[in-house]
Amino acid sequence: MKLPRRFYQPLAVGAPEPYRELPVRLERMIHFVPPHIEKVRAKIPELAGQVDIVLGNLEDAIPADAKIDARRGFIALARDNEFGATGLWTRVNALNSPWGLDDLIEVVGEVGGKLDVVMLPKVEGPWDIHYIDQLLAQLEAKHGVKKPILVHAILETAEGVKNVEAIAEASPRMHGMSLGPADLAASRGMKTTRVGGGHPDYRVIADPAGDAVRASAQQDLWHYTLARMIDACLANGLKAFYGPFGDFSDPLACEVQFRNAFLMGCAGAWSLHPSQIAIAKKVFAPDPAEVAFARRILDAMPDGTGAVMIDGKMQDDATWKQARVIVYLARLIAAKDPEQARIYGL
Repeated sequence: MKLPRRFYQPLAVGAPEPYRELPVRLERMIHFVPPHIEKVRAKIPELAGQVDIVLGNLEDAIPADAKIDARRGFIALARDNEFGATGLWTRVNALNSPWGLDDLIEVVGEVGGKLDVVMLPKVEGPWDIHYIDQLLAQLEAKHGVKKPILVHAILETAEGVKNVEAIAEASPRMHGMSLGPADLAASRGMKTTRVGGGHPDYRVIADPAGDAVRASAQQDLWHYTLARMIDACLANGLKAFYGPFGDFSDPLACEVQFRNAFLMGCAGAWSLHPSQIAIAKKVFAPDPAEVAFARRILDAMPDGTGAVMIDGKMQDDATWKQARVIVYLARLIAAKDPEQARIYGL
């Protein structure tokens, strides 16, 4: 067992020292782009100003005969653009695939200094994180990368869900996790072909009351898993993300699913289509009235102790902590979005 005092030691001679705290970034949406398509790469300068994270996707949705082109396209995309406050990520192929190792070696070798996060699919246990942790350290040292590249795990197998706490605490390189509902459904043998969201047959029904029509309501297939993932992430200082919502024709359902995740503690979600960028910006931001009320709590309790009455409601140290979370997020958003700063009064 690795001793706690060695947890933050670099895993290769010459590799950068791991972060002790995650860098402070606004990450409302992880926007996926297929980097093997030239016209998509041409739009990156414009896109980088609109989203919080640009992710070059090398895995699912990239045909097998386009995998190498996607890798080369991502390297070109990273090399040819400046991203400023916008994060640059890539989703590599799974570690057991024919492409995963070369994805890591070539991408870090060519553009490791610009890469913020590697998203790793189908993580099943801490052993996957330990492997990529050591490999990234070796590659960082070899290529003179000055800041550590973080790892974001996708939770998309039953084995991964079983080991979610161990995955979250496996390495200081961990950034967070995303829910991967499609592959998880297949791994569990779930009877759905939907990518995220609810299912009309997954319902609860009211008790019978004579001849009255029994009310029923559709339920969320992913609530249990999402809650486990959020707890594992936040207990270890990581960020949790919803993942994909595959029905681009139903923006309202996407908005509701994203909002549920936001209320539960997720920092953001994936945007797979340009229409989902605006949804994520709307949802993963606190309501202006809520921000104003949270600021009143902080103003009334500067040091977070004691209790005060505001609009007939008692506020104490617990609500002070909640208010801090809301105002902190509002300030991050305001720093990037002048219009939202005006709305928040920040």
